[in-house]
Amino acid sequence: MCRVIAIANQKGGVGKTTTTSNLGIGLAKQGKKVLLIDADAQGSLTASLGYTEPDAIEFTLASVMGSLIKDEEVEPMEGILHHEEGIDLMPGNIELSGLEVSLVNVMSRERIMQEYISMVQDYYDYILIDCMPSLGMITINAFACADSILIPVQAAYLPVKGLQQLIKTIGKVKRQINQKLEIEGILLTMVDSRTNYARDISAMLKEAYGSRVKIFTNIIPISVRAAEISAEGVSIYKHDPKGKVASAYNSLTEEVLANEQ
Repeated sequence: MCRVIAIANQKGGVGKTTTTSNLGIGLAKQGKKVLLIDADAQGSLTASLGYTEPDAIEFTLASVMGSLIKDEEVEPMEGILHHEEGIDLMPGNIELSGLEVSLVNVMSRERIMQEYISMVQDYYDYILIDCMPSLGMITINAFACADSILIPVQAAYLPVKGLQQLIKTIGKVKRQINQKLEIEGILLTMVDSRTNYARDISAMLKEAYGSRVKIFTNIIPISVRAAEISAEGVSIYKHDPKGKVASAYNSLTEEVLANEQ
């Protein structure tokens, strides 16, 4: 059984892309077959995995979804890139912005990505979708086909406040489109554990959401080494294998695997 997890937060800069790539590669290191889908028009996931010119890539998520909208034949594995660290990637780029606009007039517009995922899910144990920092049509498409949503949140006051809107949207999608949708958990990122501030934010998060939503025990510490990896095109496991961030993502991977039990 393939698990589809969307990594989402309508606020940018909270560590969505870093979490998608390092959780994906963490799962691959545990022997899982993993596909990462870059559903962000900025193409950050694609770029951070070493494909530095996402807009120059000919076949991307936008091409697949465009073909499905036009009822054209789609070869399931076409366009999937194989990364040296054992994961597959369906790249994304700026063309997703145009696609988002054209989806407005499409029949069953929130289920186009689901159509694609149903074609490839038999090849994988996990499919992780890196969503764009908005609650637009492409993100709703990701929610419509996901089993669960993992929400990275920066340990700061405003990002935590912004969670309310996201949790409301997830509830709405669950009621109207995808009854099986759950929240995988809230993941605190960029945590400076030396400060009381980070501890206060963590306590605030538990108080506000802890009774309804799982909050991961593992937190992702703030680190210069983690900020460098997107320029290197590799995961934290390769860039700084003995560092605290690699260890944190390793523990997160184990927590996600334990969620499946």
